[in-house]
Amino acid sequence: MSRRLYSIAAIFKKPDEIMNAAEKVSSAGYTKFDVNTPYPLHGMDHAMKLKPTNIPYVTLIMGLVGFTFAVFLQWWTNGSAMQIGAHDLMLPRWLERYPFVIGGKPLFSLPAFIPVIFELTVLSAALSTIAAMLGGFCGLPHNSHPLHDTDYIKACSCDQYGIYIESNDPNFDEAKVEALFKELGAFEVVSIYRPFEQRPGFISHALFFGFLIATAVGVSGKAYFVYNNLLYARLVIPGYGVIKLDDYIPYNWLVNQPRLDAQEKSTFFKDGRSMQTPVVNTIARGYMPYKYAGNADAANNDKVNPLSLTKENIELGEKMYKITCSMCHGDFAKGEGRLHGLFPTPPSLHSSKLKKWSDARIYHVIVEGQNVMPSYAKQLDENERWAIIHYIRALQRAMDAKESDLK
Repeated sequence: MSRRLYSIAAIFKKPDEIMNAAEKVSSAGYTKFDVNTPYPLHGMDHAMKLKPTNIPYVTLIMGLVGFTFAVFLQWWTNGSAMQIGAHDLMLPRWLERYPFVIGGKPLFSLPAFIPVIFELTVLSAALSTIAAMLGGFCGLPHNSHPLHDTDYIKACSCDQYGIYIESNDPNFDEAKVEALFKELGAFEVVSIYRPFEQRPGFISHALFFGFLIATAVGVSGKAYFVYNNLLYARLVIPGYGVIKLDDYIPYNWLVNQPRLDAQEKSTFFKDGRSMQTPVVNTIARGYMPYKYAGNADAANNDKVNPLSLTKENIELGEKMYKITCSMCHGDFAKGEGRLHGLFPTPPSLHSSKLKKWSDARIYHVIVEGQNVMPSYAKQLDENERWAIIHYIRALQRAMDAKESDLK
């Protein structure tokens, strides 16, 4: 049995040749043809005289459908009970309306509906566009397409350019098409035939769709039973007691967490409270409270900078200074930061007063804060604070450099 002819195809070597071939074929009145190239060619749509796609209309229509459905859904669910005269409509439970009465706001509150309207509009438009493009306009999936696994499509997927005219074109004539391609200078003209088709019978269709339906029903039914009945079931075993099945299912640590919710009763503590006050005179592991809180003089007399003056520590101090300090004090610590004029102007760190401060005194201000400056104890760890002090000293030295520093 001979196979049916699908199309006559031609292969060209250069992009200019395929552009010319597309123009000639479209000008000759052929409509059932297509071009295959290894990469997009600018101007090919014009050469093939392709009409604009109708996909935007699908997007528009389905977007409006999603918009309308979102408005109707929220109007229905948030409205008052439907009535005919003085009698309520006895609607099924899943159709009952559930109005939100909040602070005298109207039941149909459009600003509150905007997020849902937006989401359903975009979702409906996007999904329908993809489905229409792949399934409708492109005809995918087409696993038995005659071009698949042919030498023609292999060449067009690599470094050559092809065009083919389908045999169902109204103007198709095998001899005329071959002559046209040869006249256009085709490198090779090939005939492409349809593969042998063996259509599945009724029994095959019934078995396939029956399997799909049985799988969907089985999985859905099992999930419904497990998550709505089995997990909440209790088994009474004589001589043992009551067994909660959710204690024995795998991966249940999100359901049964070893913790207590806020205000939940505790069976561990004597007072029955789940929320306990911290034990007096205890501190968290790895945390040492600042012992000079509220006593700048004591800090000034005791603490010294424990970080050595190295390039790495200076670079760390510069990084953290620009993150936490520069917006107020400025990049050069002159009190001309990016917030200048919006908040009280901080003092320059190059004043004689600040230069006379010890490193520990500056450290105390970073930890405790001063005036309108808040504490940065939570933002900076101990090493970062001392590194910032090293960087401030470097800025002070740079702005008041000695002659010996320039040698």
